[in-house]
Amino acid sequence: MAIFVSMAKVSLTLLPGIARGMRVLPDSVHSEVVARITNHLLKGQWIREQLADLHGKRFALHLRDTGTELRFEVAGTRLVRAASGGQPDVTIEGDLHDFWLLASRREDPDTLFFHRRLALKGDVATGLLVKNLLDAMEFDADAHFRAVLGERAGAVVSGAVSRLRNISGALQRQP
Repeated sequence: MAIFVSMAKVSLTLLPGIARGMRVLPDSVHSEVVARITNHLLKGQWIREQLADLHGKRFALHLRDTGTELRFEVAGTRLVRAASGGQPDVTIEGDLHDFWLLASRREDPDTLFFHRRLALKGDVATGLLVKNLLDAMEFDADAHFRAVLGERAGAVVSGAVSRLRNISGALQRQP
């Protein structure tokens, strides 16, 4: 039995529940939660510093299948929930599943845009900058653990996670 569940199983199990929740709660709640999670995950990542190029820009993620629109503004190197009202500089539209594929790195942005599963509206230059940042994003778990926990504790946790991945991989390869 594998310790870790595959991303495909997670998406099949969790996404329907997430979609139902997105239809019930106000968009501002989702925007706030996503901004906080994103800011936490960006700790220790090189992409965080790149956000400064987007300072003051507003963008929205429109989830067609849930009717949800998450609105954000870049403030320095942080993502914050944008105040209601006003037009975003750029909007990216798609279904929840496609955004999940993008976030979990199971699909790259170019493929999703080329197949018109994601659409970009608004300021093209800002949209391309956002798309290129998403495309270049590689999550560095070691750097994240060190940024959040400190150098010593981060190294310990990073080593433990690495060992768990190795054990999980070995268990999955067994007949």
